[in-house]
Amino acid sequence: MGKTSAPVKKNEYIDLTFSDLTHEGEGVGKLDGYPIFVPYGLPGESAKVKVIKVKKNLAFGKLIERYDTSEHRIEPPCDVFYKCGGCQIQHMTYERQLTMKQNQVQDVMKKIAQMPDVPVHPTIGMNEPWNYRNKVQIPVGERDGKVITGFYQKRTHNIIDMDTCPVQNDANDEVVRGIRDIIDELNIQPYNEETHEGVIRHIVLRTGQHTNEMMVVIVTKTKDLPKQKEFIEKIKALHPSIKGIIQNINADKTNVIMGDKSHSLWGNDVIIDRIHDLEFAISAHSFYQVNPEQTEKLYDQALKYAQLSGKETVIDAYCGIGTISLFLAQHAKQVYGVEVVPQAVDDAKANAKRNHIDNADFFVGEAEKVMPWWKAQGLNPDVIVVDPPRKGCDEKLLQAMIDMEPVRIVYVSCNPSTLARDLRILADSGYETQEIQPVDMFPQSSHVECCALLQKK
Repeated sequence: MGKTSAPVKKNEYIDLTFSDLTHEGEGVGKLDGYPIFVPYGLPGESAKVKVIKVKKNLAFGKLIERYDTSEHRIEPPCDVFYKCGGCQIQHMTYERQLTMKQNQVQDVMKKIAQMPDVPVHPTIGMNEPWNYRNKVQIPVGERDGKVITGFYQKRTHNIIDMDTCPVQNDANDEVVRGIRDIIDELNIQPYNEETHEGVIRHIVLRTGQHTNEMMVVIVTKTKDLPKQKEFIEKIKALHPSIKGIIQNINADKTNVIMGDKSHSLWGNDVIIDRIHDLEFAISAHSFYQVNPEQTEKLYDQALKYAQLSGKETVIDAYCGIGTISLFLAQHAKQVYGVEVVPQAVDDAKANAKRNHIDNADFFVGEAEKVMPWWKAQGLNPDVIVVDPPRKGCDEKLLQAMIDMEPVRIVYVSCNPSTLARDLRILADSGYETQEIQPVDMFPQSSHVECCALLQKK
């Protein structure tokens, strides 16, 4: 076949009608079947577009002028939305966001899993899809001699100075502004990524939705924190919810936010939060879902799919601080959690104790190595629950799950593409995906969380 060239050239202006959305929420228009991706375009709209990047199979464009307006378009409430990289789809009605996420899951089930017939339910949304985040990690910088805090501009490390973020809870916004002003007032040097000099890199806040307890983590490049005593006193005075101030040291030249070492500067080194009737202690390093209201819906779904009667043995792979495990333990005979991070396992054990749950045991290790060993010891789970990171399950872990032959697998995922890949592998080994429930854990962004039920054939 002869090589066909793209029907557009870089820097060319074209008229385009959008017919679809990408998984990131960009508008897709086609010229002679050739797709062009354009941020902020919505299906049904026509626009003047400047072509900014051309590849063999697709191009990227910039929206120059809209000729008409979709009924699903709204004015983003955030004044830095078009600059900031935090949210992608504030320009879309919430109803359309939920449909987009359901379509995204259906799409990967068709294209990647090659299972177009698996029911994908409508996305479970929020009544109020704003101010939901209980955790903020905000870089600190300097511009024109003034301390600034804000999220990075898209595809750059330029900080966009901002006072409020409409997806953050209000108390977090208020405290970030306060700390920014204190850093300025005390003349403490913000970190400079390019020169690798300065002191304060990030402000990280965590808030308990049900308890309102707040933890402040100051990430520094240096061990020493200048004017430490004064700094702590001023932070304490910012908000009555602040229960602890932690210093985290990250001396590396890296874009990873937190370093390995943390110590308490004042107050408690954990905050307490509740999910339904369970209490969890959360440390600076704990993985804990950022949207408490939707977490309850997600875990309810996982529990529903696990179909527990009280007689089952359950394995929770990637158990973290034990959040899902302890939910399951209330309805199962015995739960075994496994997690590679030792600190998280300590937290999980402490959380089991805190909730007087004695039928959940937690182990440190890689699930793909621990589970075959458990099988050799005669452990036969009825249900396996897995909630892996974005890259999905390790192939060896999938094999370990298959070898254990549970009746059901409940797969919780934050990345539909790797979920679909793994469901295909499990399907080829006799595990049929019965249904998938998307949950909108991150309104205004293009991410979607899913819960899938698999049954052994």
